[in-house]
Amino acid sequence: MPTTTALQGSPSVAALTFREREVLYALGCGLGDAEIADGLALPEHVVAEQLRCILVKLGLPDRTAAIVHAFDCGLVVPGQGPRRQAVAPEITVRRQTDPAPGPWLRVSLLGPLRAWLAGRPVDVGPVRQQAVLAALALSPDRSVSRQELLDGVWGMESPGGNVVPVYVYRLRKSLRLGECPNPVIRRDRYGYGLVRGVVEVDVACVEELVTAAGAAERAGDLSESVRLCARALDLFRGEPLAGLPGPLAELERLRLAERRVTLAQRKADWELRLGRVAEAIAELSALALEEPLNEPVAALLMRALQRGGRRAEAMVVFDRTRRRLADDLGVAPGELLRRARWAILREDDVSPGPGLAGVA
Repeated sequence: MPTTTALQGSPSVAALTFREREVLYALGCGLGDAEIADGLALPEHVVAEQLRCILVKLGLPDRTAAIVHAFDCGLVVPGQGPRRQAVAPEITVRRQTDPAPGPWLRVSLLGPLRAWLAGRPVDVGPVRQQAVLAALALSPDRSVSRQELLDGVWGMESPGGNVVPVYVYRLRKSLRLGECPNPVIRRDRYGYGLVRGVVEVDVACVEELVTAAGAAERAGDLSESVRLCARALDLFRGEPLAGLPGPLAELERLRLAERRVTLAQRKADWELRLGRVAEAIAELSALALEEPLNEPVAALLMRALQRGGRRAEAMVVFDRTRRRLADDLGVAPGELLRRARWAILREDDVSPGPGLAGVA
């Protein structure tokens, strides 16, 4: 096991996520990607992605340098750790303030709520109980009070009493691995929360990928930005928090759905900047069908079609969106959509006539 002092003295390691520290520790112990994936119950491509993020965050050129770094910072102690064997749950990296080792829980909210305990699907009970777990998963860095849970999950239909402690008790039982005494839901004077470093939530994973994509853009690597954004979009499995009741779930459904649309737009914009016009058009066309009243999506699709030499189709998009806005909302197109239309008309105005088409 890595020593607490060594970890605290290494700012670069402290910058890694819990999962990345696990992967780096296993790498330093001499394990290959397939062995790490098997031990941590992850797809192998996710392990590869984690390794790539580790190299970027630590400023290291390759995995050999990462192994050396794991020893230099004290993350791996010579002679200790699993050499060429499956990674056991006890290889997790802990700081002094972290709880005792517990079960590894993964929660997916970007679709119907799903949970995996130590890599295996787990039933977390009826929908209100699922909504309590979702509320905790959506607030990973703070405690959520009993009143917040009542308001967020039940709203005006709050039953009062001890319903929240009862649901938390049931969740703790469902999310306990074997006879392990350590629950993944903690309680303090402020309320309840998921134990840090033990739980992975797909919503947080999306934001990590988006942050990395933005860093890649600033570094001038748009291909990497597109790849990371695609990984983030792949985590969406349908309507976020589908079927969960309560005001919190309803608000988060809207926010996460909008987040997905924004990410898809951002990815398409990067693709256009890379000259991948056909890919951008295909993705934006599908998004425009899902979001017929979304003017930024329509404007970006028009720009992509214009870039692809399909100006007539771009004008069709404008007319279709204009009609939907008028019929459904009773409004005219906004400035963004009008500017996109004007750019197309202006290009038509300056296009060479038939007699000039072959002139250099």
